[in-house]
Amino acid sequence: MKWLTFLLIGLAILLAGCGGNAASGEGGQVVIYSNGDEEAIKAIEQSLNGAGYEGKYIIQSLGTSELGGKLMAEGSKIEADLVTMSSYFLESAQQQHSMFRDLGFQTHSLEEYPAFYSPVLANTGALFFNTAMIEQKGLEVPKSIKDLADPSYKGLVSIPNIKDSSTGWTLIQAIISEYGEDEGKKIMAGVIENAGPHLESSGSGSIKKVQAGEVAVGFGLRHQAVEVKKSGAPIDFIDPVEGNFSITESVAVIDKKNEKTDLALEMAEVLITDARKDLITYYPVPLYEGETVDEDNKASNNKTFSEPLTVELLEKHQSFFNSAK
Repeated sequence: MKWLTFLLIGLAILLAGCGGNAASGEGGQVVIYSNGDEEAIKAIEQSLNGAGYEGKYIIQSLGTSELGGKLMAEGSKIEADLVTMSSYFLESAQQQHSMFRDLGFQTHSLEEYPAFYSPVLANTGALFFNTAMIEQKGLEVPKSIKDLADPSYKGLVSIPNIKDSSTGWTLIQAIISEYGEDEGKKIMAGVIENAGPHLESSGSGSIKKVQAGEVAVGFGLRHQAVEVKKSGAPIDFIDPVEGNFSITESVAVIDKKNEKTDLALEMAEVLITDARKDLITYYPVPLYEGETVDEDNKASNNKTFSEPLTVELLEKHQSFFNSAK
């Protein structure tokens, strides 16, 4: 009976291997890794299914740091065939590994991007405040990020921590662009002191604190403040004098030089042409020709940092932030 035992063991191993292939997309499915949140994933799935790709892909959500770490460590050996990810991580991964295929199709983007990626969404930073608390505390409405360093706001400020949130990076970019690193560090120190325990680990943390009345003013995602104000909450928002800086998340295809790479390229084009219809409703920042948003969602002071956004620049700005504590 030993032969039967060995036969059953071999069959079990074979079945397990087939199951693993199906789960990982090795059976012909395109594997998609994304750092997008729930709304982004939903838009991606709806667009791909609507274009006839249902069952031809699997998608896995990962945090920005986790996915970024995999890209930097694994290069083109990463399991994914297609990724949607913060653009600065894609830039650094391409520089280190030369791992992405040029998209090869016209995107009609408003700005120029490298040939190997194109943005799927953008998050823009802004100031916002609780109108009731501002009146109750007798505070001036802030017009700049610098104003948040004023001692009158002590304990009443909430900002995202650049260590945990890319939204926090848009705040640092604004400060350094406007004031330079020396003066900027003094301003940053004052803002951090006024924030105290209200350094948030996510881009949405600040608006929640301001809406709840735990603090009076905050910095975070502009479109969230617009939505909260529309809901009737005592919230208003300001485009700071330092500028509205943005972080994009983009689609890129890993160059594995196989049939799945070609299929992934087709899907990448679908995300640009079809998914944007939904994505721009969740993240109302125009990225392509013909896209429009309502007046409230048009930032009045859009700016771009003077250097390309890379992981190395992020680490430099994280050190800037930490040295200001």
